[in-house]
Amino acid sequence: MSSTARLGAFILVALIMFGVMVFLIGDKQLLFSRTYHVRTPFDNVAGLDEGAPVRAGGVRIGTVQSIELPHQPDDKIMIDMELENSTRDVIKKDSIASIQTEGLLGNKYLSISFGSAQAEQVRDGDTIESRPPIDYGDVAKKASEMLDSAKEAVDSSKVAIGNINDASGDMKSIAGKINSGQGTIGALVNDRTVFRNLDEMVQEAQAGATSFQENMEALKHNFFLRGFFKKRGYYDSSELSKNAVAKLPARAPAKQFSFEGKALFPKTDTAKLSNEKSLNQVGSFLENNPHDLAVVAVQSGSKGTKEDNLKLSQARAMVVRQYLTKKFKVDDARIKTMGTGENQTVGDGGRLTILVYPDGQENGVVASAVSRRRENAGRNR
Repeated sequence: MSSTARLGAFILVALIMFGVMVFLIGDKQLLFSRTYHVRTPFDNVAGLDEGAPVRAGGVRIGTVQSIELPHQPDDKIMIDMELENSTRDVIKKDSIASIQTEGLLGNKYLSISFGSAQAEQVRDGDTIESRPPIDYGDVAKKASEMLDSAKEAVDSSKVAIGNINDASGDMKSIAGKINSGQGTIGALVNDRTVFRNLDEMVQEAQAGATSFQENMEALKHNFFLRGFFKKRGYYDSSELSKNAVAKLPARAPAKQFSFEGKALFPKTDTAKLSNEKSLNQVGSFLENNPHDLAVVAVQSGSKGTKEDNLKLSQARAMVVRQYLTKKFKVDDARIKTMGTGENQTVGDGGRLTILVYPDGQENGVVASAVSRRRENAGRNR
């Protein structure tokens, strides 16, 4: 072989070796820097490739060295990152890795958040936590579902607008008939005689209702019927739940008075109050101690039907409340009742408990009633 041929072969081999070195060195971007490795697991790498950049705070600090598939179906994909040694001050064990996209459809890269100041530094080979990547396929699917829902809403709105237009036409037709005096309403609007006749009928009905109410009140005090009401202990059944509360407040009462039913109501089937003086201690306490709420809670025995026992407990609570509000100087808006019906643990005579609650915030109708009473008192001053 001539010297010229040998020289050409040497130059060719040198060029090939130079090209291979350039390729290898180009693939090793941190070849001349001190580095360390950190690993992080993912369920799905969302298209991230080996050699992709690793960034922290938007600055490139390393490279994805390898992506390892799991050995078992329930294991995770493990990503090995090669990071610059200078990042140890900001990358800590509580840093979190996430897969991001440059723009909406750009290349994938791995982003690592800065760790906290008090967290421990990562060491070579440590594993940090990861955050699942955003699946843009799911985002597009949800956006499509939202568009379909919006389209259905628009179609429904068109139907509703059509119905409104039809109703508007019907209203115009009705208004025209009324203006022309057609029908009962038209006659009422355009003919004053019809209006006067109707007004007279309403007044007669009101007078009849008043007369009926007066007759019923007279019957309560009638010689032949008053014995029934006295035995029952009260006159008006519509008053049973007028001042009732559904449940007791959650806070503890300041004072509690308990009475056996037979001590106040000798007969087990009536709400006729007897031995009222036993309640004077309750009235004196309410007069002399500030409170926001007092509840007269009554339980009946199990004798009789549940409906009758419930009505009996409500009536007894109402009768006791009436005695306290009439006999003593108390704010009747703060005295409430609660008849709970039969209780298997008490005797046939039942039980009565009066719970007095200190200043505080009550629930429901009690709080609103007390607030209105206080506002009225302030305005009167």
